[in-house]
Amino acid sequence: MPQYLVAGYLPDDFDPSTVDETMINEIHALNKEMIAAGVRKFACGLGATKSLRAQADGGILVTDGPYLEAKEHIGGLWILECADMDEAVAWAHKGLIATRGQVEVREIFFMPAPE
Repeated sequence: MPQYLVAGYLPDDFDPSTVDETMINEIHALNKEMIAAGVRKFACGLGATKSLRAQADGGILVTDGPYLEAKEHIGGLWILECADMDEAVAWAHKGLIATRGQVEVREIFFMPAPE
């Protein structure tokens, strides 16, 4: 069965103090629902970030924070195993409601190494 990444995005100016007990409880309830349905394979919130960029001189620039020229950054994720994209989107819809944010669904492609 295919697996999907459901990534939850936070605005660049996200204020963690806006996360209240109700939101936390809704996220925990959704996780329990996903586990009971057998679709959740992994879930987590994300914390401190380091961004790496290749440089023209062959070096690598390492900076603090999720600063990849975006107005938002990933704040957490779920890895779901669903029958198809429609089912993954239905779960992502519930994630959007629980997190009060923005989510994105991407199918995960597995490319086994040749023997």
